[in-house]
Amino acid sequence: MDSKKKYILILLFISLFIRTAVAQNTNKDKFYQGITYFTAGSYKEALQVWNEIYNTGYRSANLDYNIGNAYFKLNNIPLAILFYERAYLLKPGDEDINYNLQIARTLIVDRFQEIPQLFFVRWYNFVSLFLSSNSWAKISLTSFIIFLLFLSLYIYSPRHRYKVIGFWLAVFLFILSLTSLTFTLRNKSLVYDSHKAIISTPVVSGKSSPDNSGNDLFVLHEGTKVTVDDKVGDWLEIRLSDGNKGWVPLNSLIII
Repeated sequence: MDSKKKYILILLFISLFIRTAVAQNTNKDKFYQGITYFTAGSYKEALQVWNEIYNTGYRSANLDYNIGNAYFKLNNIPLAILFYERAYLLKPGDEDINYNLQIARTLIVDRFQEIPQLFFVRWYNFVSLFLSSNSWAKISLTSFIIFLLFLSLYIYSPRHRYKVIGFWLAVFLFILSLTSLTFTLRNKSLVYDSHKAIISTPVVSGKSSPDNSGNDLFVLHEGTKVTVDDKVGDWLEIRLSDGNKGWVPLNSLIII
């Protein structure tokens, strides 16, 4: 690579870094501007500012939580639940998020008998969400690199003691790397490919087929959480927490 190309790449990298830093500072300033509006009781203004940040693609549990609070104050319970659920996926151990989510859920109409998850699946999901997918990926990569170092110690060290130490540490780090990788993939699946959704229309009927001629199987109200299993045209097959299934129009819900 000649010096001119190197110079262009350096300039592009510096430009990208500066733009990222400026965008982060702008989002931070806007976020605190929203806090000022919210504290003063100007919930619509706060929501507008925070949604502008959200629409840039920026994601954080704190932002989602505060958007949920603004919608809650404006009595828009379905969207409040939606953003509390999004915040929960990014920070499941946060007491404030969990508390506000439970409060919002008490205000919706539908109540279904939920099929409980197996305890090890529940804990697996919780641990996967404890850190972000990027954090788990960094742990996995770092562990694998250190694993290679200790594997080299085991293979090339002339001393038996160092071989034993290298072997067991290599085994531990390899297991840690694989475990972190599984948490990375599970976190990504839960946060970005969860297929969970919130009913956003006041009332919608679950149909037996993906068209208006299907029989009504059940009626759902806004704010209810469902799982999307399939899609046919403008219809989605959803599954309720009690295991029942039906088809609803695409525009009747919002993916978490």
